[in-house]
Amino acid sequence: MIGWALRWLGFVCGVALLWAAVVDLGLRLEPAKVAGADARTAITTDATATAPAVGILVYPADARGEVILDAVVNGAPVRFLVDTGASLVTLTTGDARAAGLDPRQLVFNARASTANGEVAMAPVTLREVRLGQLVIANVPAAVIANLRISLLGMSFLSRLQGYEMRGGKLTITW
Repeated sequence: MIGWALRWLGFVCGVALLWAAVVDLGLRLEPAKVAGADARTAITTDATATAPAVGILVYPADARGEVILDAVVNGAPVRFLVDTGASLVTLTTGDARAAGLDPRQLVFNARASTANGEVAMAPVTLREVRLGQLVIANVPAAVIANLRISLLGMSFLSRLQGYEMRGGKLTITW
């Protein structure tokens, strides 16, 4: 009788230890959650990416559903409208000037199709674009005259681990 009780006690203790180990492992493997966003469901830009996100940034959308954020381009502050339909990061001439690009030295020899028709653009490469702790170097971009606001396009977004628009918030992972 005592032998049976000791075996049962050993079994119960073993199950409890195994359960504690599984729960501990599960907590360490759970992706980071920020403002209700689950990093496992983010739209990734690399289908082979399996490593957990190193960093997460969350930006709210405005009443029109647009995400406008402040970044730093080549050391200068720039306000961007996030535009997944834009192939390139696109700067206004004023933002280009602030970022150290002299508009008088730009060559507007390329064309871009926009919602307002075709426009001339000057291709450039930005030394860096910084959002908080996230820094992306050597970002292909363009400068377009008469642009209302600079656009954070796919030449930046495609270099992230992922981004997702859900519940009125843009979540960026890198």
